[in-house]
Amino acid sequence: MLSGEGTTDAAKAVPVLPRPAEAVVAVAPPGAGAGHWAGAPSAVATDDGIFLAYRLRRPVGQGRGYAVVVAFAADGVRFEAIASIGVDEMDTESLERPGLVRLPDGRWRLYLSCATTGTKHWRVEATEAAHPAEFDVGGRDMVLPGDEMKGVKDPVIRQHGGRWHLWASVHPLADPAEADQMTTEYATSPDGLAWTWQGTALSGRPGAWDSRGTRVTAVRFSPGAGLTAYYDGRASAAENYEERTGIAYGTDPASLLAREAVSGAQLPASSPYHGGGLRYMDIVDLPGGRARLFYELTQPDGSHALVTELR
Repeated sequence: MLSGEGTTDAAKAVPVLPRPAEAVVAVAPPGAGAGHWAGAPSAVATDDGIFLAYRLRRPVGQGRGYAVVVAFAADGVRFEAIASIGVDEMDTESLERPGLVRLPDGRWRLYLSCATTGTKHWRVEATEAAHPAEFDVGGRDMVLPGDEMKGVKDPVIRQHGGRWHLWASVHPLADPAEADQMTTEYATSPDGLAWTWQGTALSGRPGAWDSRGTRVTAVRFSPGAGLTAYYDGRASAAENYEERTGIAYGTDPASLLAREAVSGAQLPASSPYHGGGLRYMDIVDLPGGRARLFYELTQPDGSHALVTELR
């Protein structure tokens, strides 16, 4: 059994909202204080347990996103690192959210978000292995190169309905002062490597909490025609790095509609601490109709921990 991709019965239920008070730390921050982050998770559940890829980050000037780690936990909580990829192994200034995917033939693929050195540009590369402990970035493919007008990062990838679907965070580069803005763009592919852009799936709403930018972080297809997406949003450049989590719906993967509330609970979901950051949420289905959430949560000292909830 493999969860986190495709259609599941759990996707028919009312969307699960994060409850930070019930979360436990899966990966602690690499240091104390603002700018020290463990997070940006991408999870895949198997019969044996959960594989998790995540990013480690130090403050600007101290290394930024210095490593992507792949880890495993039989219980979904106590993770042990099985692989690590550092910026010194990649042609990049910083690493951001990875994307971990199980391929139809049983192999694994890791998508890596890479900052182009000395610029605001981002791109996505990919590498494959027989097992998540065996990724070798010496052999990797350029998947989403971006261009001089836009940077691309943080891919969310699903296999559904006989094709591959991707939602990625796209940042405008014409004006460096505005490069923190982001929209979520949608693409399709026959193999998860060669992508065709299909349009903007989600963008900020003027005057709303997500007006400055939206970044889809998880997508769940329903057995019918619909899908539910979790996304990060912010209202200003000052909220960069402290995004909060919202929910959007759609019947077309290329067109998602943000919701103000779910089952009476107002959105967005946020941390009770510091800048309120609750971002990069991912969710996988477990046997018995349960689900496990992973997300990056701001801590009392301003650092970010990678936390998890069983629901």
